[in-house]
Amino acid sequence: MPQTKEKKERSLGVHLHLKGERCASPKCALVRKPYPPGVHGKRRVRKNVSEYGLQIKEKQKFKLTYGVNERNLRNIFERAAKASGSSAAKVLELLERRAANVVFRLGLAPSHAAAHQLILHGHIAINSKKVTSPGYIVKEGDVISVKSGSENNSSISKRREAIKQYEPPEWLHLDREKLEGRVIALPKNVESPFEVKLLVEAFSK
Repeated sequence: MPQTKEKKERSLGVHLHLKGERCASPKCALVRKPYPPGVHGKRRVRKNVSEYGLQIKEKQKFKLTYGVNERNLRNIFERAAKASGSSAAKVLELLERRAANVVFRLGLAPSHAAAHQLILHGHIAINSKKVTSPGYIVKEGDVISVKSGSENNSSISKRREAIKQYEPPEWLHLDREKLEGRVIALPKNVESPFEVKLLVEAFSK
């Protein structure tokens, strides 16, 4: 049986905030059970991990956090490697510019997974055109909005109250009344709790 996202989070031993608001509450799996999953989880000692093991671990963190797979990550790395400047910084920029991440960063969804679902179900528009690819890379000036007719979707309606006091990252502007955001700049100097250099090293081999 495949591991649930929360079990994977416990395996990695780090908060990935995969369940939205639940992750900030005592209900969070890693808060309730701060040890690896399994019968012997409580007694298991986390072993020293090799450099290769660390790279794989960081890859898993990025995959779970941004909702991407191996192919998505490799495509992003290859695109970043062709760009000028730091590949690590470019990888983070491209991950942040994915449509699903932008919908999440704007507060229109409580988690990356929820943002993916909104896009896949056709509830999100970019520049007034429906987008159904969570991996669509936004550009400066793009307008991200709830598609006309989807305003009354139950999950979207709940966000109206949630975003009243919400502040998105400085590279995004949020119109709370319209449930609409704009990319006012490309994300720069993105801080990540993960070691993006290890991710780059993993794909550089």
